[in-house]
Amino acid sequence: MRLRSLLFVPADRPDRFAKAAGSGADAIILDLEDSVHPHAKDAAAREVAAFLSQSASGVLRLVRINPLDSGRLDADLAAARRADGIVLPKAEGAASIRQLVAQLGSEGPPVLPIATETPAAIFSLGSYSEVADHLLGISWGAEDLPAAIGAATAREGDGRYTPPYEMVRGLALFGAHAAGVAALDTVYPALADQDGLERYAARAARDGFTGMLALHPAQVPVINAAFTPTPDQLDEARAVIAAFAAEPGAGVLRHKGRMLDAPHLKQAQRLLARAGA
Repeated sequence: MRLRSLLFVPADRPDRFAKAAGSGADAIILDLEDSVHPHAKDAAAREVAAFLSQSASGVLRLVRINPLDSGRLDADLAAARRADGIVLPKAEGAASIRQLVAQLGSEGPPVLPIATETPAAIFSLGSYSEVADHLLGISWGAEDLPAAIGAATAREGDGRYTPPYEMVRGLALFGAHAAGVAALDTVYPALADQDGLERYAARAARDGFTGMLALHPAQVPVINAAFTPTPDQLDEARAVIAAFAAEPGAGVLRHKGRMLDAPHLKQAQRLLARAGA
């Protein structure tokens, strides 16, 4: 299962559902939370249920429900019962996942927590490995957390994260890899800045994220390209693997003028696996 791009769609805009599904995103997230006014949530839940009752078109269909303590859990899960996954906002570690799974049942869809939206959540990022079997991946956000602590912003004037939120991003990345699930970087909110998006997505792929959330269909091709290994990268990975296969007793070997050891082999294997090669 590839999860390079996950595109948000407001759940009260059913006119956008089909377009989102045809955008090339690996998954769409029908959003019942932040993008829907409280008075429109019941109608939005009905639209989600109606859309999910139709046959899938090859794209994963996820639903972002409202937080566990919102009072809408039963209604949201009823609407999302045919979804391929549940996106859980305001998640606070393994305890939140266990609470949700208790409602979903053991055969329910996997969960994608947005894992950094409250101060307490930061201290629970290492616990997701306890519930990894129930996870689709782990993502993070840089909007709710500064609001929760009264910070003016999470970003510098040039768009870079300030040190506290750069730390949170790194902890979310390592929390996902510790759990052995997809590590998904957060959205890039400047919709008109395609060059900035390209740099951001390339940095995320470089740092070890495996995919990214998207806010607009126009962002999807840029994100997919960033998280799709190039033919040259695949050829090099195959060459590294072949070099170790040719010297099965070697712990370290020389390849194209550089020294390789076990981490390089593992990196090559992971790249091929990510590409489905």
